[in-house]
Amino acid sequence: MRKTYELIAPCHFGMEAVLKREIVDLGYEIVQVEDGRVTFLGDDEAVCRANVFLRTAERVLLKAGSFHAETFDELFEKTRSIPWEELIPQDGKFWVAKASSIKSKLFSPSDIQSIMKKAMVERLKNVYGVEWFPETGSRYPLRVFLYKDQVTVGIDTSGESLHKRGYRTMTSKAPITETLAAALILLTPWNKDRILVDPFCGSGTFPIEAAMIAANMAPGMNRSFLSEDWKNIIPRKCWYNAMDEAGDLVDDTVKTDIQGYDIDGEVVKAARANGESAGVSHLIHFQQRPLSALSHPKKYGFIITNPPYGERIEEKENLPALYTQIGERYRALDSWSMYLITAYEDAEKYIGRKADKNRKIYNGMMKTYFYQFMGPRPPKRREEK
Repeated sequence: MRKTYELIAPCHFGMEAVLKREIVDLGYEIVQVEDGRVTFLGDDEAVCRANVFLRTAERVLLKAGSFHAETFDELFEKTRSIPWEELIPQDGKFWVAKASSIKSKLFSPSDIQSIMKKAMVERLKNVYGVEWFPETGSRYPLRVFLYKDQVTVGIDTSGESLHKRGYRTMTSKAPITETLAAALILLTPWNKDRILVDPFCGSGTFPIEAAMIAANMAPGMNRSFLSEDWKNIIPRKCWYNAMDEAGDLVDDTVKTDIQGYDIDGEVVKAARANGESAGVSHLIHFQQRPLSALSHPKKYGFIITNPPYGERIEEKENLPALYTQIGERYRALDSWSMYLITAYEDAEKYIGRKADKNRKIYNGMMKTYFYQFMGPRPPKRREEK
């Protein structure tokens, strides 16, 4: 019998429904959806597949336990009662990499971290019959969340955050993360048969993520994961199988019309290099082009973009003119949809129309808005006889 674990996938606040759909599509059962994370059931193979295939998760944690704790004594005792020996071998390197606390009596991250580490050492000393641990083996970093005195403990299987796909070596200023870009694209009705233009493409994240979705290319194909070394929990074969499955699903002969423009030639060069590194440069047309030149002869396309929103005071003065121009260029396109994420609160005013939908999304600590201007649906194609 394969062992079933609870796996926790953190994501951007507001993107839980997109991640939940991804997990269900991979074939796993959802246990719980909370703000900023989705918990699901899966075996050792699920750890590999979730890391390789999930586009919108920040990382995949293997849940070690959860309990109620209001005092440091309780935290120590309940951490010690988790069967750590089932997860961490005698030579394993283990530590509490991150602790966060919301609305809980225990709120000092550094104290939570050191007390939990002590409790784990106590438990494993007794089980393994040793006085000290060499910690020369694989790494098992813990991530701990406290919410209303409920402690959830997960071991990080991913290592570097999953937004680090391995393709973005060159970034422009204020880049949007790969996981957030993918989630925003998946929130729209765009699909690989439709035109997609990003007139502020920066380092190319929106066009590249769209091209990877179009080519059915798993986001984790070109990187490694921390738990590849966890031979005590995950057989090597599971990783090979997940990578083979990802390789078999890729269709990079797909025909696309995905375009990324930026006014800065150096930025466009960087975007092109990132596209090549991701293996999708043949699916994207990158070009140096100002917003004023945005036009397209075809109908029913999509603009998906992250325009400037004036982090510096002197840039703020240019925003009314910029967003007015975004509105003008959008109106000149025939039957298009436009989706833009920005922290600029007057975006709709200067674009010149109210968005059909607007959702608040936290990009890091910054409150942003995802404005959705829906164009008409294209007519259904007649089935060819």
